[in-house]
Amino acid sequence: MMMFNKIKYFLLASCLFLAACESSPEEEVTPKPEPEVPVEEKDKEVLVWIEARANIFGTYGKFNKTETILEVLDSLQNVGVTGMVVDVKGINGYTIYPSTIARQLTTLEGRTLPQEVDYLDYLITEGHKRNLKVYASVGVFVEGDNYRKLGKVFDDPTFKNVYQNIVCDVNGNRVPITSTGANGFVNPARPEVQAYEQSIVKEVVSRYNIDGIMLDYCRYNDINGDFSDFSKEKFIEFLEQKFQDNMAKAMVFPTDIVSSWRTTSGQVVPASTGKYYKKWLMFRAKTIYDFVKSTKEEVKKIKPNIKFGAYVGSWYTSYYQVGVNWASKTYDPFNDPTIRFDWAYPGYNDYGYGDELDLLMTGNYFKYVKLADVPSATNQYHWWSIEGSLNAGKYLTKGKVPLLGSIDMGNVTWDKKEDITRAIQHIIQNSDGIMLFDVCHVYAPQWNQFKEPLWEEIKEGIGKK
Repeated sequence: MMMFNKIKYFLLASCLFLAACESSPEEEVTPKPEPEVPVEEKDKEVLVWIEARANIFGTYGKFNKTETILEVLDSLQNVGVTGMVVDVKGINGYTIYPSTIARQLTTLEGRTLPQEVDYLDYLITEGHKRNLKVYASVGVFVEGDNYRKLGKVFDDPTFKNVYQNIVCDVNGNRVPITSTGANGFVNPARPEVQAYEQSIVKEVVSRYNIDGIMLDYCRYNDINGDFSDFSKEKFIEFLEQKFQDNMAKAMVFPTDIVSSWRTTSGQVVPASTGKYYKKWLMFRAKTIYDFVKSTKEEVKKIKPNIKFGAYVGSWYTSYYQVGVNWASKTYDPFNDPTIRFDWAYPGYNDYGYGDELDLLMTGNYFKYVKLADVPSATNQYHWWSIEGSLNAGKYLTKGKVPLLGSIDMGNVTWDKKEDITRAIQHIIQNSDGIMLFDVCHVYAPQWNQFKEPLWEEIKEGIGKK
């Protein structure tokens, strides 16, 4: 079975980050124990993600016909789900609604959108009839599905030749990201790219009666990008303005940031770093922070009461590699006496964007539910378990943003079906709600390891009577 790219990235990222951090200092520290305090049982959201590629265009997808869409929505309501996150712009950069800005994807691999309706508007209307909230997810800084050679970085010469992310390969060569086989990320530091991506967010918010907007892929591709000449110049400006560094223009780029590279589990990572490395990480975090803050302001101008949120991986210990600091500004990874982050620099916390959000979803995509299930767990913030990563998420966000833990029901190799129910129960009890990824794994037995629908596991986890 060909799994869709979004899921493959999550699983690959989890595995790579795990491999990169197995012996990291933050895992070796044993902090003082703190009692786990369940979140109050009020206004807890149970959201299910609806990825477009699988659910509309996939072999077993049910969202290409209105009658099967309604069957799924009825089932969601019946088991106690309270809302949906509808993917409206994925990794190819095309939209599933008729945009005036981006190309609409209506047909893929022989399957089509429902012909008689506006797909997004239909889900909103029918979802609201069933008291289901509807959030729209916009994939931000990725504009090309490299497997299918489909997307704006393949169609648009400016995106291909100017805006496309420039990455370092293992030999230190700077090359376009699609030449490496990776998806077509674009450079988040470019104002033109930011304006384009923001315009799509604003279009969705303006045109549709959604309850919230979620940013997805609002990040760099990985630690090896973007190393374009444009990013170099923006970095020099950052050093001059923030650190009064009059020698910044004389840097040897990119070796003063990363001196050499190596591969680990297929991921290109620094082998040795230069004098500007930590400030470079800070510059990238500022780039994403500024975009998130600006986008929130634009969204709230249109609809002040709409919820503005983001999805991120829960593995904060290595999420700096994609240029994202999703913690609260009040959390300082450089001066944390409990967990040590050797990559942090003084002031990195200034670019924590958690405080800018109305909702944060963290991907707690691990098979171990409780810390007691993990043989190697040494402390309550053990990142590679659901309980540990959720503890860490709450610790980092400091109660400044409603936090929804998330599980991957179809790609994580669970020991038994009951663990899905246990995971849902734990997350709902200990966060502000949950996101279930993805609905296709629930209704299509072909897309989960148990080869059975998972409605009952969700219903029991939610506690629906």
